[in-house]
Amino acid sequence: MPILLRGEWYDLRDLANPVRELIDGLGLVSEVDYVLWSLIASLAILTWLVLSVLAFIWIERRVVARMQNRKGPNRVGPAGLLQPVADALKLLLKEAITTRGADRLLFWLGPVIIFIPTIVVFAVVPFGESMVLADLNVGVLFMIAVAGIMTPAVFLAGWSSNNKYAMLAAMRTIAMLISYEIIQVLALLAAVIFIGSMNLQTIVSWQDEYNTWLIFIMPLALVAYLVAGAVEINRSPMDISEAESELAAGYHTEYGGIKFGFFYQAEYLAGFAIAASATTLFFGGWTLWGLEEWIPGWLIFLGKLYAVFFVYIWSRGTLPRLRIDQLMTFAWKFMLPLMILNVLLVAAEVVIWEETGASRNVALPAIGAVNAALAAVLVIGWARFLGHGSGRGRGYSATLTREVGKIYYTGAEAS
Repeated sequence: MPILLRGEWYDLRDLANPVRELIDGLGLVSEVDYVLWSLIASLAILTWLVLSVLAFIWIERRVVARMQNRKGPNRVGPAGLLQPVADALKLLLKEAITTRGADRLLFWLGPVIIFIPTIVVFAVVPFGESMVLADLNVGVLFMIAVAGIMTPAVFLAGWSSNNKYAMLAAMRTIAMLISYEIIQVLALLAAVIFIGSMNLQTIVSWQDEYNTWLIFIMPLALVAYLVAGAVEINRSPMDISEAESELAAGYHTEYGGIKFGFFYQAEYLAGFAIAASATTLFFGGWTLWGLEEWIPGWLIFLGKLYAVFFVYIWSRGTLPRLRIDQLMTFAWKFMLPLMILNVLLVAAEVVIWEETGASRNVALPAIGAVNAALAAVLVIGWARFLGHGSGRGRGYSATLTREVGKIYYTGAEAS
């Protein structure tokens, strides 16, 4: 038996308990209680996001520096801990310039419209058993809809700048976002079909009840969702919208000071949103096979969220940037067919499970094994079908010059 009594105000396994005790003690009418509860929850989420962004700016710079054999920030504060604060102050103090010829109203609205959805999406994320601001029956759909606001906002920011490079970068970014949002939706659709609900709390409860996480049931959907998420948050190796050698700084080239700070902050918040949704749908949310009775569920959730976000930090420090043609080909020719097949496969498995009436102890391991094997076969087989790894269509590769004026080539055609 846990030492703490569940539901008591001092039971910090659920931070809603002390808040509920505080509001009940005030003796206010129900309408005021609802507003006060929402304000406290919103303030708590916003505070956590700001602190997490500041912390991970430092963590990412230190981790990537170590990967690249550098020290990273180490001057401002002990071990450079105050460097994110110094960067934030610099952005706040820099002059906010609006370029000549820009649509001033839309130019100022662009960063705000991009920034707001990255916060609103956390309203439906369950941090604990009752730690959710809005427990919607269509939580997954809400997340998809809110994330989709960023696409027109990117175009708004690029077009209103009156800069041809920003405009081209905006169009490129929109093409990327639309392509990979389709893949994201299909990955989430597979999870929704298997669980039978779009409510995020229900999805977490299902994984807790059946004592399994969806990563073991549909690993291909998780990988596709994380890859598509890297495009949405503009993370290496998918940060094509900021290909400096081609498009200066991307669609926000003309933005500086606090306006650029909104874009920078939005990318981090969007990364946390992707990690939070992946944690909820594929990693059991705030549950950990019974340990949430002893360890606060919100700590478990944050630990998983930060671990998923670390994958993006890892990829940034180790993988080279792709070309835009490679990125778009990967979406439409490789990932999209696989995600369509994955949805059809999951739907068929759900029907077979219901029709046969197999126990979960038999059905879930069998489905997981089949999906893992098919994921490997489909990825390798489809890649070979498209010509990857077979040497087909491979061009010449230059080797060292052995004699002055001569370059030797390797490859099938060279022989």
